[in-house]
Amino acid sequence: MESGLVIIPTYNEIENIELIVDAVMELPQQFHILVVDDNSPDGTANAVQLLQQKYPTRLFLEKREGKNGLGTAYVHGFKWALAREYDYVFEMDADFSHNPNDLPKLLEACKANNGLVIGSRYVTGVNVVNWPLNRVLLSYGASKYVRMITGMNIKDTTAGFVCFSRNVLESFDFDKVRFVGYAFQIEMKYRTYVKKFPITEVPIIFTDRTRGESKMSGGIIKEAVFGVINLRIRKLLNTL
Repeated sequence: MESGLVIIPTYNEIENIELIVDAVMELPQQFHILVVDDNSPDGTANAVQLLQQKYPTRLFLEKREGKNGLGTAYVHGFKWALAREYDYVFEMDADFSHNPNDLPKLLEACKANNGLVIGSRYVTGVNVVNWPLNRVLLSYGASKYVRMITGMNIKDTTAGFVCFSRNVLESFDFDKVRFVGYAFQIEMKYRTYVKKFPITEVPIIFTDRTRGESKMSGGIIKEAVFGVINLRIRKLLNTL
């Protein structure tokens, strides 16, 4: 399906889910959405089930038993997409930090490069709204650190707004994907880079969430810092 599938992982996103689904569905392109919900106690999954009455052929829900991390939610979604006829698969947050209006731009770029397209906060400077300075410096510094360790020429290595072409996802052995938090985004880009698929960054404006709570934690940051070194070592040992 040329318009593709937008995977939205959720945990306690009751304040955002209806708004984000409607925003994607109102786009001219006929995007489909898969919500992967980690048993949200706030009723996010129930809200999606109600929305499925409004979008019966374009909105799908996968409910998981527990809170198992962002990475495993996306891997679940990737496998779901590959079992169906989707040509392009997106990662997108539920909280409007990623603007749904940028989806067509990522789609067109992915059709052109047949690889990975990144909605990049840093390819044309620093395009971040409502983040405190320490958070901006942490994120920007993390991307520079990742470039130094991995050799990837990517400005926004930790971006979570991306589009994969089907052939990239088909090349991955998801059983070897190790990371679940911040480092998952780095790992997927590095695996794409190692396999020599084209990677394109298109500029977006990232706006911090205004509803709901951030899922960022110290453990996620620690995983990213040490995970990058782990990825590089596994590549050198040919065990990636």
